[in-house]
Amino acid sequence: MVRGARQPQQPRSRLASRLTGTVEKPPRKRKSRTEFALKEIMSSGGAEDDIPQGERKTVTDFCYLLDKSKQLFNGLRDLPQYGQKQWQSYFGRTFDVYTKLWKFQQQHRQVLDNRYGLKRWQIGEIASKIGQLYYHYYLRTSETSYLNEAFSFYSAIRQRSYYSQVNKEDRPELVVKKLRYYARFIVVCLLLNKMDVVKDLVKELSDEIEDYTHRFNTEDQVEWNLVLQEVAAFIEADPVMVLNDDNTIVITSNRLAETGAPLLEQGMIVGQLSLADALIIGNCNNQVKFSELTVDMFRMLQALEREPMNLASQMNKPGMQESADKPTRRENPHKYLLYKPTFSQLYTFLAASFKELPANSVLLIYLSATGVFPTGRSDSEGPYDFGGVLTNSNRDIINGDAIHKRNQSHKEMHCLHPGDLYPFTRKPLFIIVDSSNSVAYKNFTNLFGQPLVCLLSPTAYPKALQDQSQRGSLFTLFLNNPLMAFLFVSGLSSMRRGLWEKCQEYLRKINRDIAQLLTHSRSIDQAFLQFFGDEFLRLLLTRFVFCSATMRMHKIFRETRNYPESYPQLPRDETVENPHLQKHILELASILDVRNVFFENTIDDY
Repeated sequence: MVRGARQPQQPRSRLASRLTGTVEKPPRKRKSRTEFALKEIMSSGGAEDDIPQGERKTVTDFCYLLDKSKQLFNGLRDLPQYGQKQWQSYFGRTFDVYTKLWKFQQQHRQVLDNRYGLKRWQIGEIASKIGQLYYHYYLRTSETSYLNEAFSFYSAIRQRSYYSQVNKEDRPELVVKKLRYYARFIVVCLLLNKMDVVKDLVKELSDEIEDYTHRFNTEDQVEWNLVLQEVAAFIEADPVMVLNDDNTIVITSNRLAETGAPLLEQGMIVGQLSLADALIIGNCNNQVKFSELTVDMFRMLQALEREPMNLASQMNKPGMQESADKPTRRENPHKYLLYKPTFSQLYTFLAASFKELPANSVLLIYLSATGVFPTGRSDSEGPYDFGGVLTNSNRDIINGDAIHKRNQSHKEMHCLHPGDLYPFTRKPLFIIVDSSNSVAYKNFTNLFGQPLVCLLSPTAYPKALQDQSQRGSLFTLFLNNPLMAFLFVSGLSSMRRGLWEKCQEYLRKINRDIAQLLTHSRSIDQAFLQFFGDEFLRLLLTRFVFCSATMRMHKIFRETRNYPESYPQLPRDETVENPHLQKHILELASILDVRNVFFENTIDDY
């Protein structure tokens, strides 16, 4: 994940580093670990000649692998964060060394215990580094199976209590390693929706932080308490709970399952484009986040991923080709996660994605950001006259308050304007804007004739609706988990599992019917159908229509700004205001006994 710019000369915060697994620059070493290890042998084992040559070689080989692994791991920070090819060979070498190191310490544990003084926390550090490698490989490839591998190593550290003796040593830096391990493990569990494990880890982390701050007079106590507050808010972000009969919470997954997207029926004429790359950008003020991942970013990245599979059944290690006899399976689209990027950072990653986009592929841009509105009046109505969404700024580099007191004829420079995206419409582009100024992006002009669609959130929500903006946008929730969003706008906060599954099945029927409405429409813009051949985009489009139709039927969504919009516009009478779809929504409301919050004769109410 990429973080936006901070104040000049201000180092990256320790909090961000320990959560994202960013490789920190190690202090300069004057002597190799091998030299120290050999001295340890001399001091613990008596005369040098008394040490068997085989054991000396074992320690020497172990120290070499340990030094090499650290060197390669620390070199990861020098790899470019964008581009999909340059890093692969380096990751492969790093995995190779860590694989050898892990097996070596397993095979020679007794010698390393006796001659090297290998401690359990050191074994834990090796396992933790391997977990971090798998996690970063997931970030680079978007292949969710690598999350399972990261979880396996992190889980083994906990089960085998590798860090259990750290608290007995008077070394705060070792305790910090343990705390960082917990934070990274929590991130992986969140991404895998293992909420039960997350809750256990949070409790353990809380106890560890309390012990750490009690024993050592540290300056980072506030930061670690903030970690606990952030993760607590993150796991409580969903507005609706699904309950088992014993009142335990059901963990629902919103990744694409085999039966998730409505199937294309025979005779449907759609494009053959496939989603290859996505930029997920989060820059909302005050939205709940954890590990530089806002709730909106988290929900959207899951909407663009398939359910994880067991990696062992697919390949032996990252970078290896699948064997020819294994069934082919479409990969997840590659993603960049940008948390509060500056304009230059956003444009750099956007250009990199654009450059590497394969033929017949789509680039998706998801913007969850604070709206930037135009200052003053403009005689023109160009792509830079409607504002856009906020990008991160480093205000210290601007003269005084120039950003606030500039000439009103000037445009906001820390803003992604619709016109900024024009160069990238040379290739198929699918844009989702969740912002208070999303409508700025409906003023697009398709200059190059390539498929282009923008899905735009409402710019405001009814005051009668409980403000949930800190816990994520309602529009993004509809695109990620439409049933949960439907329950929320209907005033429901919990539901039994049986009823939830019944409603999910009915919602799948609604999605199938929406797909038919879109493909059978005689007046729909062909850009929508060009994207309809891709499973992820097809599901986003059907959920968008469901969201728009639901809000238009809801009694408290009465203003135009309460409704989503799109570019190009959808034919309302054939899609979002179609009587057949409205009937389905009322039937879903009847199943939930909330029909009273919707208009019965919706078309007559306009």
